[in-house]
Amino acid sequence: MIEALQQSEILPSPFLMNGFFCGVIEDQQQTKGLTMAEEEIKLIAPTEALRDIYMDFLADFARAGETQIDGAGGDAEDDFAAFVQQQEDYTRGVDLPDGWVPASTFWVVCKNEILGVCNIRHRLIEKLRDFGGHIGYSIRPSQRNKGYGTLMLKLALEKAREVGIDRVLITCDKDNIASQRVILKNGGVMDSESYSEQAGRITQRYWIELTVEGRGQ
Repeated sequence: MIEALQQSEILPSPFLMNGFFCGVIEDQQQTKGLTMAEEEIKLIAPTEALRDIYMDFLADFARAGETQIDGAGGDAEDDFAAFVQQQEDYTRGVDLPDGWVPASTFWVVCKNEILGVCNIRHRLIEKLRDFGGHIGYSIRPSQRNKGYGTLMLKLALEKAREVGIDRVLITCDKDNIASQRVILKNGGVMDSESYSEQAGRITQRYWIELTVEGRGQ
């Protein structure tokens, strides 16, 4: 899975944004209905109007025994309105934790379900260049292995372009073949690989040019 880096330290919260993106998911196969579903899938900024389906999204991870949701950010359960406001603030670069950069979080919504979350960091710092890059995401456990990872990255790249990023860095573990496929399908070109002290493993770094040619469309 594509990785996201918390730019200074791991937060005590189980939900990380702008934070270590350790990966899960993709999609070793693609469902026949994905082309149709693609037309219905949207990236939506966190909103109080979708509280119930977001809580169901979190519950899906709990049922699967997963305590970390990479790219989600913050604790939504205690004060959902404050959680949504925090995401808006982080997008504008307001009240960022030390070592973080402005970042936009989006929910991947299809009909009445949140399929996943993605986090787009607006610029790189040195730690992100080593491990994390611009984009991280998570797909809910019940919707994995259906091709949504590839689609989610495609949509995230469009959002990255909107915030002025023209060259996107994506990182993944060397042994994460599924993530490599996601990146390559979206036009990624490997730049380097090395042992990351932050990740504690060998990390590959890919660049994606946000042009028609660079994304293979």
